Amino acid sequence: MSRTQQIVVLPGDGIGVEVTAAAVQVLEAVARTHQIPIELIPDVVGGAAIDAYGVAIRPETVQRCKRAAAILFGAVGDPRWDDANALAKARPGEAILGLRKALSLYANLRPVRVDPALVDSSTLRPEVVTGVDLIVVRELTGGLYFSRPKRRYTSARGEAAVDTMRYSAAEIERIAERAFALAMTRRRKLCSVDKANVLETSRLWRDVVNRMALRYPQVRVTHMLVDAFAMALIRRPAEFDVIVTENLFGDVLTDEASMLVGSLGMLPSASLGAGTLGLYEPIHGSAPDIAGRGIANPIGAILSVALLLRWSLDAEAAAGTIERAVSKALADGLRTADLARPGIQALNTSAMTQAILERL
Repeated sequence: MSRTQQIVVLPGDGIGVEVTAAAVQVLEAVARTHQIPIELIPDVVGGAAIDAYGVAIRPETVQRCKRAAAILFGAVGDPRWDDANALAKARPGEAILGLRKALSLYANLRPVRVDPALVDSSTLRPEVVTGVDLIVVRELTGGLYFSRPKRRYTSARGEAAVDTMRYSAAEIERIAERAFALAMTRRRKLCSVDKANVLETSRLWRDVVNRMALRYPQVRVTHMLVDAFAMALIRRPAEFDVIVTENLFGDVLTDEASMLVGSLGMLPSASLGAGTLGLYEPIHGSAPDIAGRGIANPIGAILSVALLLRWSLDAEAAAGTIERAVSKALADGLRTADLARPGIQALNTSAMTQAILERL
């Protein structure tokens, strides 16, 4: 790789700032070792951008992201701007939603792998979580979060609100295509999650997935209702390989899946579109209750760098180096506060980052 790759760095708010700083250290170290020319372009989004500019994301920030090879994102959310009942002109979450839409990042990929060293860290029994290695493919730009009408109003009967869930066959087909292609590189099992017994959008979803399955006869396809899947994800998670689902269901289910690995702080994610441009972020939020204390788990952000290298920079060797370093640190018994069992000393964010750097 000879051309310098521009990476926009958007730490956001709360612990997003802390874990992104850790991820950048690892990215720079691996880029030097593997001779990957990168240029980091810092910018502000979320509550930080509202404080500075009055908006959650500026148009010039969006343009920088469009020109970049990848985006490294922290987390957005600030108590000053997050009151759901306040009539705020801007909210931090508009930054990430706006980027997904502006960059057509329609597929959110969230790998969930239980590291052997963390089998005892899950709230589930070791025999349940041993061997878990799945990935959730979540549709990211449709459904309840984006469809219209969406508004709050007052009628003759009092206050009311409406959200709309809409999906087109084309939207479902492109996310299903991503999931089927991914399944072909793994164990060739695909579970599509919907609510087809109630929702028309889910009935369309299931029909489209079944039509897509004809193109991939090597992939074994199953369908599950979202409530049944939520239970199965806890009872027998090791049976699943690739899961594809719509926006709201994917949002909820991936947070549930984080408990398989012991902590929300462990999971990376990638938001991808039709090309190689991707947005990479840990799935946790800004966690204002621990922000500034230096105790956040940086592993989700660091593993997001591995995904960035793999899927946007085509640097598989560098990605694997990071993942092996994280596993080695965990195998050596190193834990942050969210993972530490009683009697085990917890490392702060900086110390865990340094431990991973030493094992690169």
